[in-house]
Amino acid sequence: MSRSAFCPRCGDPVEGGERPDLPGAPAARETGLCDACYFEDFELVSAPDRLTIRVCAQCGAVHRGNRWVDVGAEDYTDVAIDAVSESLGVHLEAREVAWQVEPEQVDQNTIRMHCYFTGTVRDEPIEEHVVVPVTISRETCTRCGRIAGDYYASTVQLRATGREPTSEEREATKEIAHTVVEEMEATGDRNAFVTEIAEREGGLDVKVSTTKIGKKIAGRVVNRFGGDFDSSETLVTEDEDGNEVYRVTYAVRLPPFTRGDVIDPEDGEGPVLVRSVHDTVKGRRLTTGERYESGFEEGDAPGARRLGRAEDAQETTLVSVEDERAIQVLDPETYHTETISRPDFLDVERETIPVLKSRAGLHAVPEDALEDDR
Repeated sequence: MSRSAFCPRCGDPVEGGERPDLPGAPAARETGLCDACYFEDFELVSAPDRLTIRVCAQCGAVHRGNRWVDVGAEDYTDVAIDAVSESLGVHLEAREVAWQVEPEQVDQNTIRMHCYFTGTVRDEPIEEHVVVPVTISRETCTRCGRIAGDYYASTVQLRATGREPTSEEREATKEIAHTVVEEMEATGDRNAFVTEIAEREGGLDVKVSTTKIGKKIAGRVVNRFGGDFDSSETLVTEDEDGNEVYRVTYAVRLPPFTRGDVIDPEDGEGPVLVRSVHDTVKGRRLTTGERYESGFEEGDAPGARRLGRAEDAQETTLVSVEDERAIQVLDPETYHTETISRPDFLDVERETIPVLKSRAGLHAVPEDALEDDR
């Protein structure tokens, strides 16, 4: 059913009827205006006069909503296109709308976005072109500001009982710290970073951005090298809401012995090459080759003397095999023939073998110990 009316602006007749796309809804013409008057005020597209995109000058992150987002862009043309696209609105009366955006780089911080639209309104084809200038505002994001200000929330202190951490333990701790941060970044955590890694007397200090990262690092170091860690809090300030802000120190204490050490448990059965220090000390007797493990009550710190490192062993001549328990070798320092124990890991077919000379005497060392620890 149709009816006739007159345009209140020009007086021409206006035809009415239902909208074919939405049955039961009033037709556009029922707004009262004729096509000519309607199109005089019609805007196919609503667009902002100007847009500003906040980007971090250090890391390139883009501020969206109330947070900074890493976009990995070398330039910000695509970012500007996305921002303009999200800000554009198309009239509800328009059908079969198609559009495209063409960027024009004016200078380093200004992009002029040309937006072209086509569509159908009241069965009439319509086109529109709008230009939206986009300004790139270079700032410093929260993360980069914290890094520049040497911000940190926790410290991992690497120490060892009765000794200094080895170079392997120090380097592994540094690697673990960076790995944990990379893992946190991969989950989208922009607050993850290493503030400082510093060599200290007796060990290493690693300052990181969150307490969660510090705890992860401490746990992984202990899991790899043994020992344990504890934590302590220090009140540093209050935030803007009056909440107390603490820094946490994770003190990692490595065992007195480490893999590759040669120790003397002083139990009368000879030196031990340490293979593991997790919970208890495990290794092999250099006199027999038998397995050794410290008592549960001693844990990873048995009462033993450190005699040296497997890497301190020297190649020397195997002179002869006396019997199942003894061999003769040349002392690598005096070149005198010495009779020493014959452990079961020794290959007596070799012309030379590695031996370690210490205050406990001369002892053969497993060949693979040198391969593992050098």
